[in-house]
Amino acid sequence: MSIMLYALSTCPYCKMTKQFLSDHGVEYEAVDVDLLDGDERQHVLTEVQRVSGGTSFPVLVCGDQHVVGYDQAKIKDLVGL
Repeated sequence: MSIMLYALSTCPYCKMTKQFLSDHGVEYEAVDVDLLDGDERQHVLTEVQRVSGGTSFPVLVCGDQHVVGYDQAKIKDLVGL
């Protein structure tokens, strides 16, 4: 199952989430929303809000489940560690 991380390039919690996933050998795709432009940025923000109910970052999505913020226990559970 694919894992998607919606993040901000300047967010320390986003960076910690990326590092945590990398340290545990988890394959994932990441989008730094603040580096997108125009319609693409709006589309991704709409998707983040649909999935998580808000616009807080990071948002880690796996299937129909998600984790908002940097919570190691919830991330481990989500990605099966």
